[in-house]
Amino acid sequence: MGVEKRKAAAIAAVMSVIKSEEEMVTAQAMAGRGAGQPAPGPLSINLWGLNGRQTMMQLRSLMQLRSFHGARFR
Repeated sequence: MGVEKRKAAAIAAVMSVIKSEEEMVTAQAMAGRGAGQPAPGPLSINLWGLNGRQTMMQLRSLMQLRSFHGARFR
């Protein structure tokens, strides 16, 4: 299978996923509009988890920039 065929297959798969998600959102919006229900409020955010993920990403970026020096970190 050629590289171009693989690219075309990957692009087609991504586009079909995006299209199905758009259809699902449209269907949910139509269903909510007909019932007269208010839109749901914002989701709660887990601040501890967000902080942990941010710290891990910062540590990884520092390691990629080779900010850690010395034998202890090698």
